[in-house]
Amino acid sequence: MSVMRWEHFPHEADMGIRGIGNTRDEAFEQAALAMTAIITDPTQVKAVEKVEITRQAPDDELLLVDWLNALVYEMATRKLLFGRFEVHVKDHTLTARAFGEPMDFTKHHMVVEIKGATYTALRVAQESNGEWVAQCIVDV
Repeated sequence: MSVMRWEHFPHEADMGIRGIGNTRDEAFEQAALAMTAIITDPTQVKAVEKVEITRQAPDDELLLVDWLNALVYEMATRKLLFGRFEVHVKDHTLTARAFGEPMDFTKHHMVVEIKGATYTALRVAQESNGEWVAQCIVDV
């Protein structure tokens, strides 16, 4: 049964993002979608360009923050929005593809700009029901 989904949770002036999946990879993908959904509707972002991202960290939590901040960097420097992700994590090394398109203010109706992922409420874990959760607060 597929449990892939994302959600937001409130946190003072910032925003919490949470990715949930059957695997850690899916939870990381869903966390990235949750981050995109703070900016715009991810279903409105076409997969016309692909960006490859590789990151390493000593644990899953730091890897999640590094992954999300790599996406923030790519969005800022390439002026892209991403609506689909393929993530593979093995031995605290993440290899991923982010698919998206150039920002279009008339199409994407961007609400806020994300400054970065933080260590606040940072958690990557497998729950007792088998679902994986990847979450943190992003600075908006």
